[in-house]
Amino acid sequence: MTAETSQTLDRGLRVLKLLADTDHGLTVTELSHRLGVNRTVVYRLLATLEQHALVRRDLGGRARVGLGVLRLSRQVHPLVREAALPALRSLAEDIGATAHLTLVDGAEALAVAVVEPTWTDYHVAYRAGFRHPLDRGAAGRAILGARRAGGPGEPGYTLTHGELEAGASGAAAPLLGVTGVEGSVGVVMLTDAVPERVGPRVVDAAREVADALR
Repeated sequence: MTAETSQTLDRGLRVLKLLADTDHGLTVTELSHRLGVNRTVVYRLLATLEQHALVRRDLGGRARVGLGVLRLSRQVHPLVREAALPALRSLAEDIGATAHLTLVDGAEALAVAVVEPTWTDYHVAYRAGFRHPLDRGAAGRAILGARRAGGPGEPGYTLTHGELEAGASGAAAPLLGVTGVEGSVGVVMLTDAVPERVGPRVVDAAREVADALR
């Protein structure tokens, strides 16, 4: 810590990061050990974060990230969208299909940026704000595949057909190595089979977006 920084704020942010990295929450004792501070300090930190809905505690006393974090995360979407647009434009024009950046929002996949090709006679209408279950469509399945992999690993892509719209096929690759962002980059097109070159091209686009967000 330096004279220009706040120790209390630093500890509060560390609490949020610790809670964000666990699915089952943490107790006061566990947080105390991980932060290297006494339980009284942790209680005060949690009480303050709870007032702002950034943390919630269940009946068993385990602390978890609160819904207030979602309100903050929505303000991140415009920044993420802006960073992703160049790679999405290049992907859409190259493939001749609608390109999109999709992020996780709760149990759903949320399209936060969409770019349509300019030179095609027709393409799939896919709008920013479109939601669908994570286990349907290439965008969500690519994200779930990255979760199952449990680490960065080698980038791969997911192909689907007709899961979200009859006659439409999708290809998507997960964003890898971007702290705090879980999502995928993909294309959707009116075809029965995705051309062979599309999958690797989507992986390249996902890598470009990830680099822009780091």
